[in-house]
Order: sequence, then structure tokens, then C-alpha cells
Amino acid sequence: MKKNVLILTFILFSIYSFSQNALYGVRAGYNISNLDFEPDVPAGIENRHRNGIAVGFFSEYYVSENVSFAPEIQFSAEGAKAEFLRINYIQMPLFLKYKITEVVAIGVGPQVSVKGHDYKDGQQNLAFSGLGGLEYSLTDNFFLDVRYSYGFTNVFDDETNIEAKNTNMQIGFGVKF
Repeated sequence: MKKNVLILTFILFSIYSFSQNALYGVRAGYNISNLDFEPDVPAGIENRHRNGIAVGFFSEYYVSENVSFAPEIQFSAEGAKAEFLRINYIQMPLFLKYKITEVVAIGVGPQVSVKGHDYKDGQQNLAFSGLGGLEYSLTDNFFLDVRYSYGFTNVFDDETNIEAKNTNMQIGFGVKF
């Protein structure tokens, strides 16, 4: 599955690399994440937020003057503070952005995440989430953004009998080329 996600990513980037309306860039962010347990946090587990980082590359293809599609590849440190609740992902957010003004844009889209460490630790290796964000352009090349993602899938394997979804707020800075 990890190979399929990477192949899809390379195809998306290849398609858009030949377009005249495409921009490319890098982005880094600060994560504040936690796990949303259902129905309650199991006894003996201290569920505190985790601070982490996100670093990645993106392309942005303009469909019209105000609408763009922005696939990304990023590393993101998420989960919760306790060591066994930390989850590091390689993610592929697929943003559909709408420019509200010359400097402000909103975006929504799905996100696919592949766990980037031990594959037999009681956590799912693949996760899906939805995300929304707000972007503010400082100049034509530099921007600030805020994103929120909420997981659709349980982060734990079925054998654990624990259910939790990942939540993450990300504050980022990026450069467009």
C-alpha cells in the first residue's frame, strides 16, 4: 500500500510539472496534536497533546484565477505525548484551495497518511483524515497557514480493542517558487 501511495504521488507531481499554471514550494509547520479516544480514555493512559513538526514539498496547480489544487508530500510528527502514543507519518494532503482575496485563501481536502516507523506496534499503518486550512500570503512567494485535520480511521489495530482518532492543528510557513 505504501508503494501505491508513493506511485500515485509521483504521477500527480509529474502531471502537474508540465503545466504553465503550476507553482512549487516547501513548507514547514509546528504541530499540536492529540488522540480523540472513543468513548473515553482507557484507564492507565495519560492522553496529553504532543508538540511536533511537519516538513514537506508541494505543487499548486491553478484551475482558474481563484481555484487551485495543491497535492503535497510531508513528514508530520503526530499522536499524543506518551512514547507509545507517538505516531510519525509520511502524509499526502490533497488540498482544493479557493482565494477569497488577493492574500487570503481557504482550503479543504482529504489526507492519506502512512506510518513511518515500526509496523507491528499495535497501531494502524495507514490512516485517512480530512483537513481544512486558511492561508495568508505575506508576499508572492512567502505565506503563513493554519490547518486542522481530524482522522477518519482508528489509529490502533483491531486487536487492541482501543479506539482513537488523531487530531492535529498545524501552524506553518512556506515558500513558493
